[in-house]
Amino acid sequence: MTGQRKPAVGHLMLSASAMAIGLVAQPAFAQETASVADEPAGEIIVSGIRASLRNALDIKRNSQGVVDAISAEDIGKFPDTNLAESLQRVTGVSIDRNSGEGSKVTVRGFGPDFNLVLLNGRQMPASGLGSCCEAPASRSFDFANLASEGVAGVEVYKSGRASLPTGGIGSVINIKTPRPLDRAGLKGSIGIKGVYDHTFEGTNITPEVSGILSNTFADDTFGILVTGSYQKRKASLAQFNAGWREGYLGNENNWGSLAQVGDPRYAQITNRPDATDVYQVTQNAGYDFTDIERERINGQLVLQWKPAANVAATLDYTYSQNTIDARTNSIGVWFNHNNTTSSWTDGPAAGPNFYSEAFGAGEGKDLAITGAVAKNRSINKSLGFNLRWDGDNGMHVELDGHHSTAESKPTSPYGSNIAVGSAIFGVRDQTVDFTRPMPVIAVNMYPGSEIAASNIRPAGNAFRNAYMKDTIDEVSLKGRYDFDASLIDSLDFGATYTNNTVRSAYGFLQSDSWGGTLTAAQTPDNLYTLTGLPSRLAGMAGSNDPVILQNYFSVDTVGLINHLESQIGVCSRSWTGTAQPGTCLANFQADRRISETTIAPYIQSKHSFDLGSMTANLRLGLRYEITDIRSAALTPVPSGTVWVSDNEIGVRSFTSSSFTTLKGHYDNWLPAIDLDVTPMDDFKLRASYSHTLTRPDYASMQGGIQVNQPMRPGGGSTASSGNPNLIPYKSKNIDLSAEWYYGKDSYVSAGFFHKQVSNFIANTTVQQPLFDLTNPAQGAAVQAARAALGGTPGFAQILAWLAVNNPSVVQFNGLIPQGIIGQPGDPAVQFTTTQPGNSAQVAKLHGFEFALQHSLWDTGFGVILNYTIVRSDTQFDNTLRYTVTQFAVNGVSDSANAVLFYDKNGLQARVAYNWRDQFLSGYGFDPYYIEAYGQFDVSASWEFKKGMSVFAEGINITKADRRGHMRNNQTVFFAAPGYARYAAGLRFTF
Repeated sequence: MTGQRKPAVGHLMLSASAMAIGLVAQPAFAQETASVADEPAGEIIVSGIRASLRNALDIKRNSQGVVDAISAEDIGKFPDTNLAESLQRVTGVSIDRNSGEGSKVTVRGFGPDFNLVLLNGRQMPASGLGSCCEAPASRSFDFANLASEGVAGVEVYKSGRASLPTGGIGSVINIKTPRPLDRAGLKGSIGIKGVYDHTFEGTNITPEVSGILSNTFADDTFGILVTGSYQKRKASLAQFNAGWREGYLGNENNWGSLAQVGDPRYAQITNRPDATDVYQVTQNAGYDFTDIERERINGQLVLQWKPAANVAATLDYTYSQNTIDARTNSIGVWFNHNNTTSSWTDGPAAGPNFYSEAFGAGEGKDLAITGAVAKNRSINKSLGFNLRWDGDNGMHVELDGHHSTAESKPTSPYGSNIAVGSAIFGVRDQTVDFTRPMPVIAVNMYPGSEIAASNIRPAGNAFRNAYMKDTIDEVSLKGRYDFDASLIDSLDFGATYTNNTVRSAYGFLQSDSWGGTLTAAQTPDNLYTLTGLPSRLAGMAGSNDPVILQNYFSVDTVGLINHLESQIGVCSRSWTGTAQPGTCLANFQADRRISETTIAPYIQSKHSFDLGSMTANLRLGLRYEITDIRSAALTPVPSGTVWVSDNEIGVRSFTSSSFTTLKGHYDNWLPAIDLDVTPMDDFKLRASYSHTLTRPDYASMQGGIQVNQPMRPGGGSTASSGNPNLIPYKSKNIDLSAEWYYGKDSYVSAGFFHKQVSNFIANTTVQQPLFDLTNPAQGAAVQAARAALGGTPGFAQILAWLAVNNPSVVQFNGLIPQGIIGQPGDPAVQFTTTQPGNSAQVAKLHGFEFALQHSLWDTGFGVILNYTIVRSDTQFDNTLRYTVTQFAVNGVSDSANAVLFYDKNGLQARVAYNWRDQFLSGYGFDPYYIEAYGQFDVSASWEFKKGMSVFAEGINITKADRRGHMRNNQTVFFAAPGYARYAAGLRFTF
């Protein structure tokens, strides 16, 4: 697909799917029936969509507590191509997307870090490379690493259970993989398909191949199962990004704030925010264009042996590898907040209609051009063993253990996240219009500084190197005794030992040469290819605005790095950090080692009895957990500062680093009670009460102090430290539900949940100098330059003056001045240092879940509808100044799903719509909101011969766009056109 989006294709796909649903009701001739297999007379085997829904319904109905499930439609065939995409169909589950694919889940308003993922009942490690500029810290599991073809089912436990591992306040999600002894004999499935995705250049159809083979031997007492999948994807993505200053009050006069009465620039402001209004000013804005290649490899080997009817042993190994190769080109602007013009919406949280700045010919203002390459890989491995014995006297014993690892790291010699900057110096004025869905950046250049490759100079750069590995060693001994008595049905008991060891590291190389390094003449023009911009943002209003930037540059980033290394040692002689020999991989400056050791015994009993004429089931459980923490952190000590641009101060170097080790300890009693009654046939009422935990993120548990870069000349510099003595978030949960199962495949349910969550982590802050770091922007040398130049000179003018008149305070790269060095007598940089601690804050969340699954008799048609309402007694107040400490729960939002399906006579079709309302995705000093989003997906398959099917599917076929904003709807921090993805293939099942 080319850069132009073609909505007609998506609408055609939607229409075709709807047509298929309409046509399939007609009689089918000369085709096999998928719903009825060749089984003995009287036995009907249901497969396909209806089988999946029926299995999920049975799990929900027969479980104690609140459980939802998804089951494979057939061996090797899961309802969606991505586990996260399937999970979003579950009531109360929403997903986060990365590169257009489902990645992480939110359940009942609690985000990815608050949901625990199990594989066959075992706690799984999780790894990732996090944001660009710090050591990875998240506990969240990335479902994009796993292919759905090797999954038999997923169970979502929304109420607590004593026998389950802890870690999920939102939910515990158990991924179940197939076992050979579950299906006797030779079984298998092979699928191939081609994927057609949006790309900027040409048309790419990428392959996906998957297979599963299972067989049993020796009278079905020994089985072996092998699964494998290979998936490759090529796609292109475009996105607007903006950074923002903190939320100021209208009466403030800070660097970056709007001019006050008496300032000549005041007349250039339309509808200026009032004194008590809060507003944010954009710091930078740009467009990013990314080409990705994703390769995912999954495999599993399972051996099962059942030497006796009551003994079974299982050995399994699971492997997944997900590699993403991304190449990004960006163009954008940074603001100095001097000669600005702007227009604003009304308060109390005002937003910009537009923000503009003009520059003098001598200022040499830069148009930023950035190239980036990254190839990162995540590998998950799990080796597990299970031994189960069922005694004749009602005793059951199960021993289970596993060694599992998750590791994420870069596979290129440049690091996990890089930015190689270039610039054209000579911007006359720049404007960002925030009134359009796609914000419009307009730039005018001075003569001689046209947007052409011949005018580009290399500038600053950063090579960031992140690493994370999570290892879990776990052993569980579980038992159950079935009683032949009326008082108690069974007693479950057991204990689990879990050792979770995490290494998270980060280092960077950075040269703050934003004023330029090589001249344009020293920089080959063929490193930059002029590329049309508007068509690559097509689909969002604003992308075709006549004043929008008309071009960006496709940068040969690797060629540019090699050129800069040969000329100025961009990696080998970086201003900050040191590289591994012969690479641009930074040596780690922060290195965290965290060990969590948990011992968790539990006991739970099950009871059944009559309440009048009603059958009742009761489960009483209690889990005790004791956890010891050991946190060691290698922290760098910064030495010296250098002022490198109007709004940035960098660290000149780092001196010695050392490990600091701290310890923590906590224990918890976790009760869980489930009651269900059946007041009439096919009707259930449930009530559950439980306590559940989520452990702190790894960054909050680190030791040592870390200075965040860049520092700010006018204030706003930050630093952070961790706290291994944090205790987990704790939730007290109430669940109520009513369910009516009025058909084999049909039910309707309504539920209520309430969560009271305590031990939230809050940051305490202190203003302090650190490591004798000074602020050259306020030092004597700069003050002398300002006095000599007069007026309000910018950084470039001050640097040029000092290079001639006081070169001893200037950092040079050869003969080119790069920055102004901090001196011992300069004022100290004041840092806002944050340290996490458990607060007394308590959040209460409640909500309602409504679900309907209905099969329309024997027509083959059916519908699935669900809607979740989530409310919190906390919310972020956009009208308060950024310094006011606030507390809010992220991720709280309503969500809904609607599915229309057909499954009969070997033909299956489905149209699904998923919607999530606006939600708070995070906050620091200021909030980040993701706007409401809805997406249509379709799929269809036809079994044209017994065991052979063709299928097609479309993801986001109407090309829904995504946006996020901060305090005001027009403080947009990202906007991204949506793209559709299509696939078609053939599946053979036997």
